[in-house]
Amino acid sequence: MRARRAVITGLGVVAPTGIGVTGHWEATLAGDCRIAPVRDFDASALPVRLAGQVEGFEHSEFVENRLAVQTDRWTWMALAATQLGLVDAALDPAKEDPFKLSVLTASASGGNAFGQREIQALWKDGPRQVSAYQSIGWFYAASSGQISIKHKLKGACGVLVADAAGAVDALAAARRQIRRGLAAVVTGGTEAPLSPYALACQSGTGALSGETDPARAYRPFAADATGHVPGEGGAMLVVEEQAHARRRGAPQVYAEVAGTASTHDAFHVTDAAPDHGQLARAMRLALDRAGVAPDGVGAVFADGAGVPESDRLEAAALREVFGPRRVPVTVPKTMTGRLCSGGAALDLAWAAQALSTGIIPPSVNLDGRDDLDLVTSPREAPGLSAVLVVARGAGGFNSAAVLRTPDD
Repeated sequence: MRARRAVITGLGVVAPTGIGVTGHWEATLAGDCRIAPVRDFDASALPVRLAGQVEGFEHSEFVENRLAVQTDRWTWMALAATQLGLVDAALDPAKEDPFKLSVLTASASGGNAFGQREIQALWKDGPRQVSAYQSIGWFYAASSGQISIKHKLKGACGVLVADAAGAVDALAAARRQIRRGLAAVVTGGTEAPLSPYALACQSGTGALSGETDPARAYRPFAADATGHVPGEGGAMLVVEEQAHARRRGAPQVYAEVAGTASTHDAFHVTDAAPDHGQLARAMRLALDRAGVAPDGVGAVFADGAGVPESDRLEAAALREVFGPRRVPVTVPKTMTGRLCSGGAALDLAWAAQALSTGIIPPSVNLDGRDDLDLVTSPREAPGLSAVLVVARGAGGFNSAAVLRTPDD
């Protein structure tokens, strides 16, 4: 009996590159870098002055006021991205069996601005001034819970926490749910880690760039890379069982989720291992599980840490997996900054659009290098049939996913 296959039928994007899949893709192909000075507060005392920020996001268009006061900006973005993704997929949950639908999100930082506000209230005015919603507003599972409630998704829902690798792990879990009988899963991740408290926490990793020039602040694989720039937003994907998508007449199928894998360095609580073995292993396992040979991969959406040693290890892993072949490598996150759990979700959305359009999106502010075929401008790729998405998280998380064009 043929295994149930998981395909991506909807993309919901709320990112520095745009709100909605169409505007986001247009900005991507234009190579429009959206990294800019932090705008909502004075960041002069912080080690990072730049960020990828979502412009023009009005949460009231997606979240009613009663719910807005109970939740944080990252959940507002998740609710918005979910709504946009369902519209893109033309999937109305009210017309489906609610027990055959679920949501699986990734989270790395939770509701930072909400938490900071309530901590300040505790310090200034005492515990009676702390919101009753503090216990749920910051919580990692808040977005999954609110999405489930709003759309009546009653299948197995949850959240995965694996820093920037989490959204790939959530996609893997969604695929397993589809294989076990669910009709559709909303999956992905968003983040809003740009409050002073959140940036202070991130600065402890030593991976943030102190550059003040947006064109030089986040340059993965560059010899003079100085770290990464944080950002907010992400994406939510609608993943369906292939036959279900056909029966209901889904307007498009962007890609099939062909194979996924995760490994762990088991080395240090924050630092990656000094070798690339587990990262390469995650890539190989994802390819093996997808039944795709390395020479069948048309593009790699790299993790692109922006930290020289981390980039060196990723480049070494790519050489081990792909050998002497110069597979095209892109890091479109150079337009947005690294979005914690939202970053891998956005990479998955970019990868799905690349397969659908036959265009590999660019990395910006980067030059070529001898050992990697870095895609620095939009590249047409006729016949593009499989792509590899790579994601890593602080503390040794390594995840990889293979997406391919769906067959009949």
